[in-house]
Amino acid sequence: MHDDFVFVDEIVSGIRWDSKYATWDNFTGRPVDGYVANRIVGTRALCAALKKASEEAAALGFGLLLWDGYRPQRASDCFMRWSQQPEDGRKKQRHYPNIHRGEMFEKGYVAAKSGHSRGSTVDLTIYHLATDELAPMGGDHDLMDLISHHGAEGITEVEAENRRYLCSIMEASGFSSYDREWWHYTLKDEPYPDTYFDFPITSQS
Repeated sequence: MHDDFVFVDEIVSGIRWDSKYATWDNFTGRPVDGYVANRIVGTRALCAALKKASEEAAALGFGLLLWDGYRPQRASDCFMRWSQQPEDGRKKQRHYPNIHRGEMFEKGYVAAKSGHSRGSTVDLTIYHLATDELAPMGGDHDLMDLISHHGAEGITEVEAENRRYLCSIMEASGFSSYDREWWHYTLKDEPYPDTYFDFPITSQS
């Protein structure tokens, strides 16, 4: 692992995570290239900002649950190959009900060169500290649809409020949002803005 990259859970105490691309629970329906272990990795700068975000969230009664952080370039290459394969329908209804899989790139839901590969982008949500239950957000991680956009119509006021909570937490901690995905945030002052890393995520640093 690059010297400036660390396991987020070793730096940010109390953080929860479920690295979706290391599991079968993602839009490809199988573990993705480069995700050998179910861990979240990021730059030290990312972790410092997530520490602040965790504190901001706790002040509002929330904790943070991370779904993705650093993403090896080989994973994005895997997504590209997958998008060109025939549709099998297994994940379509849950993750991309209104588009063809090949449209994910042109509509901005998946990128051939992802900010995740620079090490300072995260996919995450919030949960209630009192109950450990996820806050309803009006759609799950990687739902590639208009309803996942910031300001989307068709979600409840509670869901919209929770999205605003997450956005305010992250922006107060030095992150910027992505208009098409309520769960996606990038550190504004990222240390490697032009570098796309490709080392795999394993259980050991």
